[in-house]
Parts: sequence; structure tokens; C-alpha cells
Amino acid sequence: MTFIRLRSVEPEILAGVVMAGAWKPEAMDERSIACRPLIASDLERIGEIDRTERIELLFVQHGTRLDERVGDFHASPWSSQGDGEHSVAHQRAECERHLKAGGIARGAFAGELFVGIGLVVPHVRPRIAQLAFLHVSNGYRRRGIGVHLVTELERLARELGDTEMVVSATPSANTVRFYLRRGFEPMAEPLPELYEREPEDVHMRKRL
Repeated sequence: MTFIRLRSVEPEILAGVVMAGAWKPEAMDERSIACRPLIASDLERIGEIDRTERIELLFVQHGTRLDERVGDFHASPWSSQGDGEHSVAHQRAECERHLKAGGIARGAFAGELFVGIGLVVPHVRPRIAQLAFLHVSNGYRRRGIGVHLVTELERLARELGDTEMVVSATPSANTVRFYLRRGFEPMAEPLPELYEREPEDVHMRKRL
């Protein structure tokens, strides 16, 4: 996979472009999508979520500055085989790890199909929560599901006393711009334990 550096984008400029853009998510149709709390046994179904995505633009973080890089990358569905980083088993294990650390999960369902998941871990630092996991299935994105899940997780974190939320975001343009629309900003200094696990992610924070 080869990338060509195009230009740097200051976060306040990027956020302004995102907020002024023509695209807006549709309101979630609560008649067809139901969201509810998840328990550990629900994670056996996480393979139903289809993470497929064509990615043509990434962001590389340098402190609070984001550099754009173009490329051609295809995020395939999580593999049902093995336990590698992009396997269903690994994703399930990550969610279980967060739940054991005190995390709270919410799921979105289209009928009986599991189409979205969000997970927050309160108090990873004093008064700081981590948005630790968020995925919405291909075919169900831009329908308000991600916004609904994040809004609910933010509410839970506030009710538990946290005043800030951090996220280690996949650096795809769609993901980073989603968080910018939600009011997140690139961090000058990521939390070391999160940076160590995901050094290529875009590390962001938001006041709750």
C-alpha cells in the first residue's frame, strides 16, 4: 500500500470544512433500528457486523495537526478464522477486555441482525472516559446509528462523573471526520497507554 503526502490540515480548518459540508447523517429510524445494552454473551455475535470499507484518504497525526494521505485500501470483513488482529476472535477479545475493565456496551440491531456496537470505559484516568470501540456495519452507515451510539456513551460517561472523553480513531477520513463532527479534537499528547497500542491511530479528545 503506497501513500502520497498531499498537504497538512489544521484541525480548526478541517472542522470548519466538515461542519459546513453538505453531507449530514439521516436521523436514525427507531422503527427499524433498536439500540440496547449489551452483555458479554452478546459478543458471540460480533461477527455479524460487517466492517467492509473502501478507504481512499487517511490522516496522519502530528500533535494537533493532521496530514492527509491518499491511497487505495480495502478494509475487509473480520475473518472468522484464527485470532489475528482483524479476526472476529480478536475483536470479541478486545471488547471482553474492556468490559472486564468496567466498560459499558451498547448495540444496534436491525430486526435480529447485529449492525452496530459502541463501548465506553469510564475513569481510564481521573474524570476521563475512553470511547474504546465503535463499529457500524457497511450498509447501515450514515443512518444516524453511530451518532446515536456515541451520544448514549457520552451520556453514560457524564453520569458517572467523567468530564472528558478520549478516542483512538482509525485514521480513515470517514472515521476522523465523524469524530470531528461530534466535537472531538486531535490531542497534542495522546495518553501513552493508548498510543502504545495504536500509534497510527488519530488520538482525539472531547469535553463532555
